[in-house]
Amino acid sequence: MLIRRPPDIPASEITPESIYLRRREFMAAAALLAGAGAISPHALGAEEQKTLAYGKAGPESPAGFYTKEAQTPLQDATHYNNFYEFGTDKGDPAEYAAALKTEPWSVTIEGEVEKPGTYGLEDLLKGNALEERVYRLRCVEAWSMVIPWIGFPLASLLQRVRPTSRAKYVAFTTIHAPAQMRGQRSLTGAIPWPYVEGLRIDEAMHPLTLLSVGMYGKVLPNQNGAPIRLVVPWKYGFKSIKSIVKIRLQEKQPPTSWNLIAPTEYGFYSNVNPQVDHPRWSQKTERRLPGSLFNPNRIPTQMFNGYADQVASLYAGMDLHRYF
Repeated sequence: MLIRRPPDIPASEITPESIYLRRREFMAAAALLAGAGAISPHALGAEEQKTLAYGKAGPESPAGFYTKEAQTPLQDATHYNNFYEFGTDKGDPAEYAAALKTEPWSVTIEGEVEKPGTYGLEDLLKGNALEERVYRLRCVEAWSMVIPWIGFPLASLLQRVRPTSRAKYVAFTTIHAPAQMRGQRSLTGAIPWPYVEGLRIDEAMHPLTLLSVGMYGKVLPNQNGAPIRLVVPWKYGFKSIKSIVKIRLQEKQPPTSWNLIAPTEYGFYSNVNPQVDHPRWSQKTERRLPGSLFNPNRIPTQMFNGYADQVASLYAGMDLHRYF
């Protein structure tokens, strides 16, 4: 449905998949996606059929949409997360994110667009064939994963709402639900809620920028940003905002949460760059998960997280030490 309204408006505890991706919650999400034609009919059957219908990634995929690097095991990808809305420990999201209610869900699109409104998730999915993209995810704490995301290009959604000529930036907002998100209660004062992020319009329209609704062939788990999140693979992970409820196109650069908290440590652009260290640690190498104390699986960090051929032109002529 489309509801028009004015535009002003160390992981120490492991939760089994049967708990954090409970059948009742999956059925609700699956039914929603099925209504949009985005999920296969048989996906509403047995537990082992919790799969989304999507175009499979492979070596023939468009440049940058696929990597042959070994994929991170599902257990690591879903139990080692940064999602401070549920706590600061890497295991907190998997333990506590089941409290988040993801159905019904809507996203408000406002600002410098010709078609503002509040769109139900099924409306966002209409006309967008889901595809798999195997992307690297590089976190600012110098650890990384390789994840098969399922989603559709952000550009296709923005084109539908028709940005005006004044739209220079895209701002994103995460849900603010302290009753469901324990971190929004315990970290009040330390982090300005709700979490906000932003991209330049050309970054948002780039073919690599993805709105994800799934991973590993399944509906996106709560701890990974259900039901819809951003994935910007050449930037540090905190730019890929989770559980999005608002997208605003605007003329001025929007504030972003980590830049507000620590502006000398987290810039607006936050492109993966081994030549620009975090003030408290080096970014020249990263720890690819899985790893261990005796086998940390440390590898060199690639410029733009390995996507330089696709995105370096966006920053031609910019001082990347100043615009970090």
